[in-house]
Amino acid sequence: MKKRVTWFLIGDGARVRMFANDGPGKGLKPALRYELVANNKPSREIGSDSPGRSFASVGTDRHAMEPPTDPHRHEQREFAREIAALLQTHRHKSAFDRLIIAAAPQMLGDLRAALSPPLRDLVHEEINKDYTKASQKDLEKHLAAYL
Repeated sequence: MKKRVTWFLIGDGARVRMFANDGPGKGLKPALRYELVANNKPSREIGSDSPGRSFASVGTDRHAMEPPTDPHRHEQREFAREIAALLQTHRHKSAFDRLIIAAAPQMLGDLRAALSPPLRDLVHEEINKDYTKASQKDLEKHLAAYL
């Protein structure tokens, strides 16, 4: 019988850690040798250029144009897409059979939007909590029901 491997994605909009579990009583092991960290600059540093200007629809007044989205928020969505692409690569390598995501609410929504349908099918549970600052030992306590 094939061993079932579950990956746990623990993240927020700026940082993601991934752990693996090989079965009941085996605890968590790092799935990757590194932690994923986003470019978490504030919006004022990302969009450092002055906004463009446009004429008012009536008259000769000019106004600064606001960007359609907040640059910081855009970076968070891009980070979620990078995470989804990384997960897709590891799915093709059969690195995991199930995925459990524990993430801050906004990151959870961004990941939902970024995951491909085959990856979404592997999501066993979504936990709407931010455990990014928890130690591995604390994570095992918080996620004991899923181990």
